[in-house]
Formats: sequence, structure tokens, C-alpha cells
Amino acid sequence: MPTAKTVQLDSHASATLRYIRASMEAAASVPIPGSAGVVMGLVGLAATVLSLLPRLEAYWLLIWLTAAPVAACVGGLLLARSAPVATFIAPGTPGRKLAYGLLPCLFAGSAMTLVLSNADLSVAIPGTWLLLYGCALVSASAATTAIVASMGLCFVVLGIAAFVAPVAFHIPLLGVGFGGLHILFGILIGRGVHGSEG
Repeated sequence: MPTAKTVQLDSHASATLRYIRASMEAAASVPIPGSAGVVMGLVGLAATVLSLLPRLEAYWLLIWLTAAPVAACVGGLLLARSAPVATFIAPGTPGRKLAYGLLPCLFAGSAMTLVLSNADLSVAIPGTWLLLYGCALVSASAATTAIVASMGLCFVVLGIAAFVAPVAFHIPLLGVGFGGLHILFGILIGRGVHGSEG
């Protein structure tokens, strides 16, 4: 029979190990500010509203292509404020891993946008954006936290939905993803909800 003292020591050791593990994971990851997600989401919602206006709906692609770099720049600036510059420059750092996780899929999304637009297949662009952005977030989660992977999976589901949904749902799905999901997960990240780690 274990004594009360033994049980107390085991409990203390487990708590200490959890603390050490959490500290090591935090040191090996990029802190993602929740405010970045919220601001990016607000830009996404604004693009959604503009794209749904009868006078502007024909220009939805131009609206989103304008909103995307705006959101990326604002999100990037807020991210840069949350971590030292060395985190994103030095080899082997979490910032470098974050970039390696994000950039290939984002580049693929840009290339596919050009290909689909030139082929008069703009109807496939919303699904492509949502799907590839989701894949980028899942890849980038290796350098951040598990909640980023959860957000990425939600984007993947929306991307698949956009491929099979009627055209009338494409802009609302973009709004749910780039607007709603960014805001929701930005709030969760801001509150310190990081998902299940292992």
C-alpha cells in the first residue's frame, strides 16, 4: 500500500514534469498574439461585406486580393511585436520553422489563383484559398501551438465545403473562414487556450 507521503511526492513530481514540459514547449514555439487573429478576421469580414454588395459582387476577387495583403501585413506586424527579431532570422529558430510551415502553401495559393483566374475557373478559387490556408496553418502549428492546427483543420473543412457548395455560398464561406475563424481563434488564443499538447 503506498503511503500518503509517497502519493504526495508522485503528485508533486508529475506537476513539476508538466511545468518543465510546458516551459520547454513555450521556449520552442512562436508566441501568437490573439489580437493578430482578431484584426485579420475583421479585415476578412469587411471583405465579405463588400463582396456581397450588389454593386461590388462582380469585383469580389479584386476585393479579396486587396484584403489579403492588408490582413497579412497587420497580422505580421502584431506577430513581430510579440517575439524578438532573432526568432525569425536565426537558423533553427521557431520563427524560421513558422515561415517554412506557412510560406509554401501560401505561395501555392497565389500560384493557383493566377492559374485558375487565367483558365476562367474563378469558381474554384475560394475552395483553393481555404484549403491551402488550412494546410499552411496545420504545418505552421509545429512552431506554434496545437490550437493553430485546430484552426487549420477548420479551414480545410471549409475549403472542401466550398468545392462542393453552390457558388452563392462561396463568399459567405470565405467570410466564415477568414473572418469568423480568425476572430474566434484569436479570442481563444488571447485567453490562453492552446489546445491539447500531446
